[in-house]
Amino acid sequence: MSVAVVTGASRGIGFAIAQRFVADGIKVVITGRNAEALEAAAKELGGPDTAIGVAGKGDDPEHRAAVVAAASARFGPITALVNNIGINPAYGPLEDLDLDAARKMVEVNLLGTLGWVQEALRGGLAGAGGSIVNISSVSGVRPAPGIGFYGVTKAALINLTEQLAVELAPEVRVNAVAPAVVKTKFATALYEGREAEVSAKYPLRRLGVPEDVSGAVAFLCSPDAAWITGQTLVIDGGVTLTGAVQ
Repeated sequence: MSVAVVTGASRGIGFAIAQRFVADGIKVVITGRNAEALEAAAKELGGPDTAIGVAGKGDDPEHRAAVVAAASARFGPITALVNNIGINPAYGPLEDLDLDAARKMVEVNLLGTLGWVQEALRGGLAGAGGSIVNISSVSGVRPAPGIGFYGVTKAALINLTEQLAVELAPEVRVNAVAPAVVKTKFATALYEGREAEVSAKYPLRRLGVPEDVSGAVAFLCSPDAAWITGQTLVIDGGVTLTGAVQ
C-alpha cells in the first residue's frame, strides 16, 4: 500500500496534492495548524479509510513524530513525503527585514522540512523505497523583490533537496518543484486586484492553479520518475524565461 504524508494540506497546493494522491489510490495523512479546517479537508478527501488529518505546527518535533506514528498506525509505513510547509511573514526590501521574522522563516521553511525528512526516515520511509518532494518556489531560482528572504529559504531548500538526494540514494529519491504565482490564499498579496496585469508577464498568459503543481508532484512520486532524483522542476507558465518571477 502507498502512503503519503502531505504537510500544510488543509487548503491550496497541499490539499490539491492530497486530492491527486487519493485519486491515484494512495492513502494520505495531511497536516496543518487549524484542526477544524484539517478535519473538513480529510472528510472531503474521503474520510478515515482514505485520509486522516493531524493538526499541529510543522516546526514542532512532537507534532512531526505524532504524524508519522499516526500514518503508520492507520495505513502502514510512509512511502512518500511532500514538504509543503512554508511561511512568509515579511514583505519589503531586505534592508528593512525583521531578523526575528527571518529566523522564523528559516525554522519553518528550511529546518522544519529537514525535520520532517528525518522523522519520516525514522518511521521507515527508506525501507519503503520512498520518495520525497519539497515545495520550493521560483523565488528560490530568481530574485524576487519584496519576498527576498522567503526566496533565500527556498533557494536553500533546493540545495537541501540536492544534498538529500545524494545522501539518501538509492533507497529514497528526493526532488523539488518550484512554482511561480499560484492562485491560493497564501499568494493573494502577489496578484489580488491586479491578476490581469500579473498574468500578462507569463508567456502562457495565466497564473497557476493548485492542480498544476499537484500533477507534477504526483509524477515525481510515481514509478514513472524512478530514475529522477535531486532535480527541481520549475512550474511557472514560462515566466522565468522573461526574467520575472511575479
